[in-house]
Amino acid sequence: MDGMAQLEQWDREIVWHAFTQMSEYRPLLIERAEGCELIDAAGRRYLDGVSSLWCNLHGHRHPRIDAAICGQLEKVAHVTSLGLSNSTTIRLARRLTQLAPSGLNHLFFSDSGATAVEVALKMAFQYWRQCPEPEPARCKFLAFANAYHGDTIGGVSLGGVERFQAMFRPLLFDVIRVEAPDSYRLPPGVAPEDGLPYYLGRFEQALREHHRSLAAVVIEPLVQAAAGMLMHPPGFLRGVRELTRKLGVLLIADEVAVGFGRTGTLFACEQEQVVPDFLCLAKGLSAGYLPVAATLTSTPIWDAFLGTYADSKTFFHGHTYGGNPLGCAAALANLEIFDEERTLESLPPKIALLRQYGRRIAELPIVGDFRQRGMIAAAELVQDRRSRTPFPWTQRLGQAVCDLALRQGVWLRPLGNTVVIMPPLTISMEQLEKIGRVVYEAISCVARDLPGAS
Repeated sequence: MDGMAQLEQWDREIVWHAFTQMSEYRPLLIERAEGCELIDAAGRRYLDGVSSLWCNLHGHRHPRIDAAICGQLEKVAHVTSLGLSNSTTIRLARRLTQLAPSGLNHLFFSDSGATAVEVALKMAFQYWRQCPEPEPARCKFLAFANAYHGDTIGGVSLGGVERFQAMFRPLLFDVIRVEAPDSYRLPPGVAPEDGLPYYLGRFEQALREHHRSLAAVVIEPLVQAAAGMLMHPPGFLRGVRELTRKLGVLLIADEVAVGFGRTGTLFACEQEQVVPDFLCLAKGLSAGYLPVAATLTSTPIWDAFLGTYADSKTFFHGHTYGGNPLGCAAALANLEIFDEERTLESLPPKIALLRQYGRRIAELPIVGDFRQRGMIAAAELVQDRRSRTPFPWTQRLGQAVCDLALRQGVWLRPLGNTVVIMPPLTISMEQLEKIGRVVYEAISCVARDLPGAS
């Protein structure tokens, strides 16, 4: 057995891959990467069409980030945040509070999107027990149908994707669940122009009924990613913020997937001038280089945790690698690149090109909806466009499209029967054209091969 075959065998038999049925797993070993391309062990190149699961922003091996990590290695690789600090970590914290929506002046470092959300949950819960006028009855959370907030027990409790939840339901805490504001699958009798008032009305009804028991509302701003890139009606986020303020409920914004330019602005909340009480960041925070996450919050929340040790107001929570200097060095370089390369300013023509291909893809007979928010796009495959009847998830048509795309040099990963396009922000127009063309051709081929297709 040669070396590559041995590695593939170990990969199949030892490594347990995330969200993967290992009995069906086929290894694809990526040895190197350059810019927006992944390079496998045989030297074949693939465009990274989903940014290595939505986290790579400026391409792989960006010299600025590589240099920042190497420079930090010459100083110190890791410093615990339990009683110690590091200059790189402090500078990143300061920079994030400058860039975040006004008033989010404090942050807690962790190491993943799930932990960033978990921190916000525990802070919100504890806040109501030691704020100036404690309300210990506020111990529940409100989240949306089809939400995804990570795979910790807290994150799965908040989540609303049935296939991710069902097995673990006995372990989960109860959550107040509200209808997801889906701009594609509106309820019967609700016209598209009435979607916003309908969904806000449903949300307000639940909020008024439960607000005295709620610690916080948790939302993915603008786009529910793992739900299949479900797009909220414009104005919904703003309406949620206004209602939570009116009824005195904290708001947790999970921008793990949608932050750092994905929607066209640095933070999705900016698009509707929303300042949440907690802002959860990860993925793009380090441009996809290292596991870094942060939970930002306001001074009133911070102040509620101040006191003497004997007061026991301390936030007794921590992560070994929270605020790791290597990760923070990568994150600082990432933010510097946004300024120096004017990353956000370069996006409008790319967004327009993606929309142009989206219009073509939307005309294919099995595409029920092509939806887009900035550099996030998705094509949902359906059996019947008029009724919007989905294909059975067991048919794995989304995966079939991605398998065909891979043969054409584009790596994608679907969400069920929704084909996601979320490339690095620095992708060239030519590379983006290739992704659009390959996705169109792959869906066309799958449609032709379906039983009964003409």
